Amino acid sequence: MVEKKTTVALLSIFSNTALVVLKLVVGLLTNSVSVLAEALHSGLDLIAAAIAYFSVRVADLPADDGHPYGHGKVENFSGLIEALLISVAAILIVNESVDKMINGVGMRRLEWGVLVMGISVVLNIVVSIMLFRTAKKTDSIALQADAEHLRTDVFTSLGVFVGLGLIKFTGYEILDPLVAMGVAGLIFFISTRLIRQSATPLLDTNLPQKERETIEQLLKHCDPRIVGWHRLRTRKSGSWRFVDLHIHVESDITVGEAHELCRELEECIRKELPRTQVLVHVEPKEDAAPNELRPPEEIANARNSKKNNLH
Repeated sequence: MVEKKTTVALLSIFSNTALVVLKLVVGLLTNSVSVLAEALHSGLDLIAAAIAYFSVRVADLPADDGHPYGHGKVENFSGLIEALLISVAAILIVNESVDKMINGVGMRRLEWGVLVMGISVVLNIVVSIMLFRTAKKTDSIALQADAEHLRTDVFTSLGVFVGLGLIKFTGYEILDPLVAMGVAGLIFFISTRLIRQSATPLLDTNLPQKERETIEQLLKHCDPRIVGWHRLRTRKSGSWRFVDLHIHVESDITVGEAHELCRELEECIRKELPRTQVLVHVEPKEDAAPNELRPPEEIANARNSKKNNLH
């Protein structure tokens, strides 16, 4: 899994390096602020890709004495830094666009700009698809952030491509800084979403509602010996999920049986939600509040379901 993540992260670094060089050279040749804005955008994408490469390598390191819960949040910090870098890019683009609108543009050799934007669109589509697929398979926030950056680059490059084409045929050079302003607006929109997505796990918020419902359904059907539960808490760190809860059992259950029950519950949760660490605390039924106990018919259904699975 780590090798797969680092491979696509390296691919993103190489593709962004090539695009930065191409866009910078062509931006200077054409004197196009929109192409230079795209060069800046790809430059920050390159920094983001390098951060993503570093973070996916560190995030999967095993837990140690200094980091008993692992290194997963490195990915969240990475995504947050990448999002902030994108915001900086948008501010710089707006500043340069306003200057060009006031002082004039003076563009030349527009065909080179059209060509490099076309290359950028195709290359970023290919690499972003690979990043999205790997991010989904590995649940990597860092790779997802990198993929979002490249998808943004696809739209912005396409916008610059169309803008340069219109300037070539109409001669209205004012379109160049206007297109660059549009690029900046889209970048701001993407960056705010990435900031929220990356920062939320750093605050140890709950897992998504759908995943919490999955855990609760497993508690209802996993084992009839679980007569109730409470204090279900969840959080996420990088691609790792952490779940802890208290379960209620009959008071005559042995320590060995309680241990085996906890192990089965942990395996049941991990089967549905991979890369999950589960901590279970066992309490006697007598200590449960009435609203923490399961209805008798629900326990009976769980018992029948377990019998059917055994057969």
